[in-house]
Amino acid sequence: MAGRRLGALGRAELALLGRNRGVVFTALFVPLVLPFSLRPALDQAALKKQGLSLGTTTLTAAIGFTFLFAVYTSLVNTYVARREELVLKRLRTGELSDAEILTGSALPAVGIGLAQALLLCAGCAVLLHTGAPRAPYLLLPGLLAGLVVGAGLAALTASFTRTVESGQVTALPLVFVSMLGSGITFPTEVMPKGLASVCDLLPLSPAIRLVRGGWTGQLSVHDTLGALATALAWTILAVFAVRRWFRWEPRR
Repeated sequence: MAGRRLGALGRAELALLGRNRGVVFTALFVPLVLPFSLRPALDQAALKKQGLSLGTTTLTAAIGFTFLFAVYTSLVNTYVARREELVLKRLRTGELSDAEILTGSALPAVGIGLAQALLLCAGCAVLLHTGAPRAPYLLLPGLLAGLVVGAGLAALTASFTRTVESGQVTALPLVFVSMLGSGITFPTEVMPKGLASVCDLLPLSPAIRLVRGGWTGQLSVHDTLGALATALAWTILAVFAVRRWFRWEPRR
C-alpha cells in the first residue's frame, strides 16, 4: 500500500519536474559538461603518483556533479516550490506520512541521478578507457550514499529557503564546498594529508571515495568502513535535522 502511494506521488512529481526546463537542463547536462572542462586543470603526474588515471578522475567528477545537480539542487527547488504552492500541506491531510511525502517527492530526482550515474559509468568505461571497476561491490554503496545524503541535505536546505529563486543561493555553500573538498574537482588523494583528513568528513566525501575506490580497487577495508560510517552518520544527522526543522507551511 505504501509502495503504491509512493509510486503515484513519484509519477506526479516526475510530470511536474518535466515542465521545469531549467531544472531538467541543470540535472541532465551540467554533470556531463563540467567534468570535461576541469580536465586541463588536473595534474596527470600527480594523479599517476596516487595510482589514478585521468579517465577515472573524470568519471568520479561526473558522478559527483550528478549528486550535486541532478539530486541536491533540483530537490531543493522541488521541496521549496511544493511548499510555497501548498502542495505539501495538502498532502499531509491525506493518508501519506511525512516520510512518504518527502520520499515520494524525491523519487524522480533520485531515479534520474541513479540512471545518469550508471550511464556515466558505462560511457566512461568505453569512451575514456577506464575499463571495468576493480571493486564493483563498492560502487553500489557509494552511489546510494551520494543519492541518500544529497536528498536529505536538500530537504534540510529547503527548510531555510524562502523562495525557489533564493534556493539557487542557499544551495551554493554545499555545492562549492563539495566541489572543492569532497574529491569531485580534485581528488583528496592529491591533497596534503591533514587537509584530506578534514575533507573526508564532508557530506559527499564518503560517496565519492567509495565510487573512486570501486573503480581503482585501492580502498582498504579500514578506509571503506570509515567511509561507510561517515555516510551513515551524515544520513542520520540529515534525517534528524529534517524531522526537527523542515517547514511544511510557506515561509511568509
